[in-house]
Amino acid sequence: MTAPVQHVLVIGGGFSGMATAIQCAKLGLTVDLVEIDQGWRSYGAGISIGGPTLRALRTVGVLDAFFERGYGGDGVNLFTAGGHPIGTLPTPRVAGDDVPGGGAIMRPVLADILAKATRAAGVRVRLGCTFSGIEQRDDQVHVAFTDGMRGRYDLAIGADGLYSKVREAVFPGAPKPRYTGQGVWRAVVPRPADIVCATMWLGQKVKAGVNPVSQEEMYLFVTEDRPTNEHIDPAVWPQMLSDLLEPFGVPLLQSIRAQFGPQSQCNYRPLESLLLPQPWFNSRVVLIGDAVHATTPHMAAGAGIGIEDAIVLAEELGRNPTVEGALQAFQARRWERCRMVVENSGRLGDIEIAGGDKAEHQRIMHETHMRLAQPI
Repeated sequence: MTAPVQHVLVIGGGFSGMATAIQCAKLGLTVDLVEIDQGWRSYGAGISIGGPTLRALRTVGVLDAFFERGYGGDGVNLFTAGGHPIGTLPTPRVAGDDVPGGGAIMRPVLADILAKATRAAGVRVRLGCTFSGIEQRDDQVHVAFTDGMRGRYDLAIGADGLYSKVREAVFPGAPKPRYTGQGVWRAVVPRPADIVCATMWLGQKVKAGVNPVSQEEMYLFVTEDRPTNEHIDPAVWPQMLSDLLEPFGVPLLQSIRAQFGPQSQCNYRPLESLLLPQPWFNSRVVLIGDAVHATTPHMAAGAGIGIEDAIVLAEELGRNPTVEGALQAFQARRWERCRMVVENSGRLGDIEIAGGDKAEHQRIMHETHMRLAQPI
């Protein structure tokens, strides 16, 4: 079947946008991708990757590159703040018997892997550029760009993240991202040989964890309650992160804490979420990834469901005779899965803020992992 579109524009060069461009190029479509950042950079430390995301990376064609530069492991080990074992969350090997159930990688490294794959797929990439106007007429999307160029496309895909300008243009009354009452701290530190998978220590109000991102390094993450979304001076980040680790009576975390100083590289991000009600498309403009279903990192699935969007959208464009049919089918396949991740991740945050039932917390994590393991 001939795809109902031939010329596609992807707005946004993050994980979701790059994966979408790659998958659409595999259909033989002409794909343009514009990214506002001239350096095509991805900020942050490590990113945890679950088995379903590894499955998606295998479909996109970058799994081997992931394991060359990242790290894979099975299970998530859970402890109390004092180091007493709680249990191990299983992580099914959904990407194949030969692929671990989870892993992690530095965000800039994964971005580099996908950027190389995007260019290799024949996608026409323009950096330092985004749209300045978008109008739908004559069964096409007419787009003006910030570099002065114009283009006409059969489909425009908004993959421009949590504060999506495409969403504002196409759905002006859409809800805004919501601050969840938590923030997450991250830092990259040396990996001890005995840390071979994600490991978390659950305090009463603060959760700390580590996950290997390579043979030599792991990233530390600490989630804390923060009632207001206020600016924090980066100059005090290392000391604040060190203070958050003080109550954890675990030699590994205290060793990490002892390494912190003014020169330490760490970052802080307030946690926000968004679930855009249906529809996710307006005629020939469709939104994907964080532009419609931004989630907190509690399920390590935010990047994964965005990459899955890319796979499903390309599949439906390849099997449906009309644009509307393809976008309806895409939305129908993605809604429940993405809703579950956003809402369950939010519930985990609520439990942590309230100092609630850890058994419920563990149950939600386990049930969500099991459901994400199902085919997309």
